[in-house]
Parts: sequence; structure tokens; C-alpha cells
Amino acid sequence: MRLLKRATEKPRRRRAAVGPLMAGVAALGLVAACAGGDDSRAGPGAMTDAEREAQVQALFDAGVYFCPMDLDVRSSEPGFCPRCRMALVMGLPEPVDYTMDVTVTPELLEPGGTARLDFVVRDPWEDRPVTDFEIMHERPFHLFVMSQDLGHFAHVHPTRDSETENFHIDLDLPRAGLYQVLADFYPVGGTPQLIARSFIVPGGRLEPAAVGVDYTAPRQGENLQVELVTEPAEPIAGQETELYFTVTPGEGLEPYIGAWGHMLAVSDDLIDTVHGHPFIADGGPEMLFHLTFPRPRNYRVWVQFQRDGVVNTVHFDIPAKELTF
Repeated sequence: MRLLKRATEKPRRRRAAVGPLMAGVAALGLVAACAGGDDSRAGPGAMTDAEREAQVQALFDAGVYFCPMDLDVRSSEPGFCPRCRMALVMGLPEPVDYTMDVTVTPELLEPGGTARLDFVVRDPWEDRPVTDFEIMHERPFHLFVMSQDLGHFAHVHPTRDSETENFHIDLDLPRAGLYQVLADFYPVGGTPQLIARSFIVPGGRLEPAAVGVDYTAPRQGENLQVELVTEPAEPIAGQETELYFTVTPGEGLEPYIGAWGHMLAVSDDLIDTVHGHPFIADGGPEMLFHLTFPRPRNYRVWVQFQRDGVVNTVHFDIPAKELTF
């Protein structure tokens, strides 16, 4: 079974705060919205996307080293990013969208069953299969899995086939309905990619996500508690929000696949998706993430922290309001 997608749909690039490398992606035949792509929402005096990209290009031209994942991490010397441990590079290729074929088997999926997903990434120039990938956060291929109602979430890592060198994974399907998978990878010679596809498990109604307002109470994980404070207290779409997380107890925290924390924010209509990591984290109980909500919607924000070998996954439901003057 081929994944559902519009014939004209293209994968969207990830979008960073200073350039075009972190974008919302669309699946389910919906129209994609880029994170902060409309400069008119940024407010008076804010730097536009074009100005940010010009600033970054000037630094590239000056011989400054950048992290491919976090363009605000810069150095005058080669080294490694303190957030994701990726090697710093001098300049990046022009962002280009790669394509991804996904096959789902068996053809008839059942709630409570499993599905095998096979991935083939293709280059944008000659449509050839891509087999060389940079290592991002200790893995060449990350996959986020969400049900349409956002009640099911998984962050998993497909296995590379020794013969074809393509990736595959078996997924549990706990419920009927539509599922979205979000692939995160970095082809050698290209730029980081974030591509969404979707498929349906028959047997139930396609329920929309019931994402309300629920981000002030602490969340309990497997072996720690997570508390969130946002600045501003009521986030504004198109403007940067600071997310301050405090975990308790603070002892025994460990990096999880190359970072002190992982975050995925998804709009309630599954159009906008943003993947990020801590802006500030040192192994202590307090961590700061930066997040720009693309549109005025309610968002489910999952975060993951590891303590004493246990990965904790919790979520907060955060509304982003429209900017008013």
C-alpha cells in the first residue's frame, strides 16, 4: 500500500530561527504552512526571513563554521555543535527538497496489528535512491509517528537493510484511523530534511485531534516530573516563544540520542510540525527551548528526557494566539 499524498505535494524543509532549514510539513492532502513564513506576523521591527537568510549568507561568505541543524551555533574554527554534537561546516548547499517513497505492508491494516514501512529516499536531480546519510543525533534516520487524534506518539529509528541500504521499520498500530509519519534525515551533500506521509488503518472514524489548553500543570513521566513555563505566558503565532522546562528529580539526567532533550510540536490539524532541541541545557534540571508557532492554532508539544536509562515522554497542549495591535 502506498502512503496517501497529493500528487503535487512536496516535502517541506525543516525551519530554523535564522533560515529556511526548519519548516512545517504537510500530509493528509492538506495545504502546508511554513513556520513563520508570513513576515507580516512577526510584528513591527522584527527581522524578516529574507534579512535573516542574508545575514547567514554573509557569515558563510566570511568563513564562519555553522551547525547544519542549528544555524545559530557558529564558530571561527572547526569543531562540534554543543547541542547535537554534529560536525560544524563552513557553508551549506542551497536547500533542496528530496523525495521519499514509502510502502506499507500488509495492504489491509488492522487495529492492534503491525505494519512494515519501507523507505526509499531519492535525490532531487536524477531521482536516484540515496544511501549515504549524515549521522544526526547518533542515528541516520529518525521517525516520528502520530495518530490523527494525537493520542498516539512514538519516536523510533528505522533499520537499514544490509542489501538495499534502504530503511524499514515495523510499527505497532494501537487504534484505527489515520496515522502520520514524519521522517527526519540528512543526505550527504544535501541539507537536513523533514518529510511527512500518512496512511489509514480501517475500522473507525477519522477523529480530529482534541487539543485544548493544558500546559500549566506538571506532567509525570516514567521516572521524573516535567514542569513548563512559557515566555510570554500566552504565546503569539509567528513570534518566538521561550519554553522553560524543569525536571524533578534533577539527578541522573542523561543525553538521549545526542541531546539533553527532544521536542516535537504539532498543530491540532496536523499541518504544522516543528522538531527542536534545547537552546540551553547543561545536564541540570532546567532546559530552555525556542519555538515559533507557525499559525494561530492549538499545538501538542511532546518532549523527551532520559533519566537513569529511562526515556520519559510527556506532552503539553499550548494555544498560540494571533498577533493583535
